[in-house]
Amino acid sequence: MIRRIAVFLPNWVGDATMATPALRSLRSHFGATTEIVGILRPLVAEVLDGSPWLDRVWHYDRSGGDPGAGRAALLAHLRRIPVDLSIHFTNDFASALVARLGGVRRRAGYVRNRRGFLLTDRLHAPRRGREWLPVSAVDYYLDLVRAVGCGEVATHLELATTPRDEAAADRAWADLGLASGERPVVLNSSGAFGGAKLWPERSCAALAGRVARELGETVVVLCGPAESERARRIAAAAAHPRVSSLAGRPLSIGLSKSVVRRARCLVSTDSGPRHLGAAFGVPVVALFGPTDPAWTDTRHPGEVRLAHLPPCAPCGRRECPLGHHAGMEDLAVDDVFREVERVVVGGRAIDTAATGGGRAGGRPGGAR
Repeated sequence: MIRRIAVFLPNWVGDATMATPALRSLRSHFGATTEIVGILRPLVAEVLDGSPWLDRVWHYDRSGGDPGAGRAALLAHLRRIPVDLSIHFTNDFASALVARLGGVRRRAGYVRNRRGFLLTDRLHAPRRGREWLPVSAVDYYLDLVRAVGCGEVATHLELATTPRDEAAADRAWADLGLASGERPVVLNSSGAFGGAKLWPERSCAALAGRVARELGETVVVLCGPAESERARRIAAAAAHPRVSSLAGRPLSIGLSKSVVRRARCLVSTDSGPRHLGAAFGVPVVALFGPTDPAWTDTRHPGEVRLAHLPPCAPCGRRECPLGHHAGMEDLAVDDVFREVERVVVGGRAIDTAATGGGRAGGRPGGAR
């Protein structure tokens, strides 16, 4: 009998979000009598706050930056609290080794990075010769939980916000002068993966200004701590009172989740907030450059993908090795604006049909 499962969760916001169908499958299959422990980076843990699939969270930062969340601390957890099964969504050697040394008797994961001998339940990702074939992370993780007995479940992404997240968004709304229940167009220009994913600041600013002027919509530029100055510059260059950014206030993943949940439309590069939009069912206009969308297919029917790819794409590099950044530089503001306009105008028509006129007054749908 499996009484406790440890799940080594992905290290990035977007990947952790794409793991939610697999987590839902685990919970459905093993039920409430099995404890599910999430092992993940402290920063990423906030992505899953409020969600019902994890009974316990152990922080694990293999970089060594936080001794309290390092390998020694995790090994101590595993030796003190017996785990019957570990599931390794990450492909690193270290997590499999720690699970083995920690006494986990059954360990499931993909045979990569020379760790196959450390696993008891081994999967092989599809490949052609030395090349890995592009597979959506949603399927990659679901195939792993199927290997330990889980059945078929819905593949949609799913997240929740907490009361603290919503309170932070309420404060942001008040600071930005937004009405309670107002649904802005949210613009995410970030990309922790690297500069190759970024849409130019001038393009972001031009889009934000047009959405405010021509559609009469409020625009909020989303950002994390590392993107604050970029977001501030974009809002300033848009030169319109209805365009503002989250820069200059306490930032967190929880705040980002709640802001995205309230959006009328999200315009995003292929980065974490794009996946948040899919998880909350928000219409998403996704901007692609160096990455292959097949790897990050969110299965979101409300997503439109835009790209202007040069012959060298998709290269998957963090920075353009040729120095031209053409994939994102050549993505036209007009094309992105047309998709935003389609979403906004269509949303107004739905609001009018539902309320008899004017905008919907309540918050958009999504779990709290």
